Amino acid sequence: MCLLQLRMSKELEELSPLGDSGHGDGSEEETEEDDEPKICQVCGDKSTGYHFNAMTCEGCKGFFRRAMKRPAQLCCPFQNACVITKSNRRQCQSCRLQKCLSIGMKRELIMSDEAVEKRRMQIRRKRMQEEPVTLSPQQETVIQELLTAHHKTFDMTCANFIQFRPLDRDQKSISEHGLEPNSGRFLHATMHKPPSEDAMQQNIRFFSPPSSSLQSTENKERKRHKSAIFTTLPHFTDLTTHMIKNIINFSKMLTMFSCCVLNGRALNIEDQIALLKGATFEIILIHFNMFFNEVTGIWECGPLQYCMDDAMQAGFHRHLLDPMMNFHYMLRKLHLREEEYVLMQAISLFSPDRTGVTHHSMIDRNQETLALTLKTYIEAKRSEPNKHLLYPKIMACLTEMRSMNEEYTKQVLKIQDIQPDVSPLLLEIISKDS
Repeated sequence: MCLLQLRMSKELEELSPLGDSGHGDGSEEETEEDDEPKICQVCGDKSTGYHFNAMTCEGCKGFFRRAMKRPAQLCCPFQNACVITKSNRRQCQSCRLQKCLSIGMKRELIMSDEAVEKRRMQIRRKRMQEEPVTLSPQQETVIQELLTAHHKTFDMTCANFIQFRPLDRDQKSISEHGLEPNSGRFLHATMHKPPSEDAMQQNIRFFSPPSSSLQSTENKERKRHKSAIFTTLPHFTDLTTHMIKNIINFSKMLTMFSCCVLNGRALNIEDQIALLKGATFEIILIHFNMFFNEVTGIWECGPLQYCMDDAMQAGFHRHLLDPMMNFHYMLRKLHLREEEYVLMQAISLFSPDRTGVTHHSMIDRNQETLALTLKTYIEAKRSEPNKHLLYPKIMACLTEMRSMNEEYTKQVLKIQDIQPDVSPLLLEIISKDS
């Protein structure tokens, strides 16, 4: 048995990934400040410091750790008096181990396998932090698809906004009906360019009424306008309807949404509707934040400008508008790039906890993919020293929007009860039925 051990002892020493490198092996390592050469107290080789309470080389350090974890008994084929040197240290493991113990190497200083693995993970994380972060090809594709869909469905010039019913800022109607007056902090929101007479006449109609009924129709419109309480509501109704249609088209262009495969089948229409109904208000908020001027508090939408008083004249109340205003200031101050905005919209869209969603797992994986893509984009493309704070701040904004969503639905339904000008499409979006 001893001869067999002698033969096996001549194998090359195994070096674990962390064991003999001097890092993460659980050894106590100290480095002397003087320049004198250090000698391994076991074999006389060049020492790399204190390991397991003794001055040793890397080879004897690794040998001691493996020997202490090895269950087999070692025995000397000679007289248990071998002189261990650098050249013969592999010949007798028994005497080499005894020499390690005699110079004070301690078994209790060896780290457990779990502790070694933990140290290894820490080293890997540190290396990953030091290496430059880059977007994967899949993440690049996701971002490009989102940007393409955004550019094709949202007109950042807002040129067609002047085709909506005119924005009537007559504040007299609200006060006459005893409803909530405006805040008194009117922000001088004005129109850069008044809508043309032709655009006003066209509105969103698809055909012109016969000439015989034109006068009666105009009379009805005048009477309805005179009795209107929320004077800006018709304009915001057209605006919201326009935005909802854009969001639907935006979503349909996304592979994750229209071609999302689950167990060999595409994401069903019920889940698509549930996702759209849950995220529409939030995506509108994100989109309009791109136009928000954080200095003046005005939304500068091409030929038109909007202020908070406009929303109040549409019937919305302060307990929605105040947190919404704070949200726009908070998000705009992050100075997001277009890529970050569209990723934020997509994360909102793919929320697995929306009412009516049935296939939660697939939608949850899509949201995780989008969130990781946003986090990686920030790490790869941003250079600010506090860029690590941007991702959690964006997530906080997404959470803030969720808290406003339900209040928005309540107020729209209340407005519809007072002045039934809310579009059927918006009512369908906020309805609880799937």
